[in-house]
Amino acid sequence: MREALAGLTVRGRAFLAAGVTAVVCAVLLGQPALTRVGILVVALPLVTVVVLGRSRYRLALVRTVSPQIVASGQPARVSLTLTNEGRTPSGVLLLEDQVPYVLGTRPRFVLEGIGHGWRRHVTYQVRSDVRGRFEVGPMSVRVSDPFGLVELGRSFRTTVPLTVTPRTVPLPAIPLGGGWTGSGDNRPRAFASGSAEDVTVREYRRGDDLRRVHWRSSARVGELMVRREEQPWQSRATLFLDNRTRAHRGQGIASSLEAAVSAAASVAVHLSHRGFSVRLVTATGEDPTAAWHFRDAGLDTAPLLEALAVIEAVHTPRLDASWLGEQSHGGLTVAVLGGVEATDIPVLRRMQHHTSSAVAIALDVAAWASPTSGTGGASPVLAQQGWRAVPLRPRDRLDAVWQELGRSASQVSRAGGGAAPEGMVVR
Repeated sequence: MREALAGLTVRGRAFLAAGVTAVVCAVLLGQPALTRVGILVVALPLVTVVVLGRSRYRLALVRTVSPQIVASGQPARVSLTLTNEGRTPSGVLLLEDQVPYVLGTRPRFVLEGIGHGWRRHVTYQVRSDVRGRFEVGPMSVRVSDPFGLVELGRSFRTTVPLTVTPRTVPLPAIPLGGGWTGSGDNRPRAFASGSAEDVTVREYRRGDDLRRVHWRSSARVGELMVRREEQPWQSRATLFLDNRTRAHRGQGIASSLEAAVSAAASVAVHLSHRGFSVRLVTATGEDPTAAWHFRDAGLDTAPLLEALAVIEAVHTPRLDASWLGEQSHGGLTVAVLGGVEATDIPVLRRMQHHTSSAVAIALDVAAWASPTSGTGGASPVLAQQGWRAVPLRPRDRLDAVWQELGRSASQVSRAGGGAAPEGMVVR
């Protein structure tokens, strides 16, 4: 009852004030007829309070977001299904779904005629130019009587996640160095000419072609084993992103960090779709949610983009080099760097030594702080450490910078240094 009294609307409070005023005036003026009118006006909102206060609504909500992972700037559709599972009919429902401000304005709906077994579907769109992981919901419901005298608040606790991945840019084909390092299934086709005794096998995995089952090995081991000599070699690439606060300039979506994340996402998609198995490493080490994958490009791209969607600036002063202590993976390393300090040089030198080909996109972070104070970024320093690097400025097109990186690789290849193995052209 206390909640219902607190839910009196402006109209309900006006009715109470008018009724009390009418009763007082009737007493002072000696008008019994006016007294009855005043009592009726006062009773109407009070009776409504009693009825709504004792009512028990059983509203159920089902919310879905499709798709749950979208690229920055792309819309997603939110579908709501609201049902009344109770026996008490309600008046007007005022619905407001809670969404983060970056997804747009909060959607509001007005629904009427809600009785037992009532069901209604409502949809709306959300869109964000900011990457991240957001929660859509919960929904608040205002239940109103037919006269609009009382409103009671209800709320649902459920939310649905929506992941907005960084904006990506299609990149052109450029020659990149790096060896084709086999792992797991990856074996040279030359093994296919060996005898049955020379066949290399592994355990059966869901999705493997049954025609590749090696029955002799399966009978010996007691479980299904498949041949792996027919798998092509697969090239590995390490994508390094410097996400330290001190390495970047600017705020919000206009900062150099956001440009670096977008560049890293574009490179990840490009390499994955061209047959590379990509892993993500940040200033704090290897991201466990974006580990190596070998099935197809989609398995590489999805976890990488989800990991990049939630990357935040970290306040660590130094680059973590613990991941370099593992057995060298070789292959290709693509680094997206901000400002480089003297303490970073040893780590960058170790990274270059742990890979067969090291290329970098070095953001000219000074240009993000002031458009007239660009210094060219850290590409000269990286070149001294054996990297092939190109600068990226705020107004530069990423695809053009990537093309310039390919031209520098071609020049190195023609000069006889760090020539890419045959077939190592990313198209």
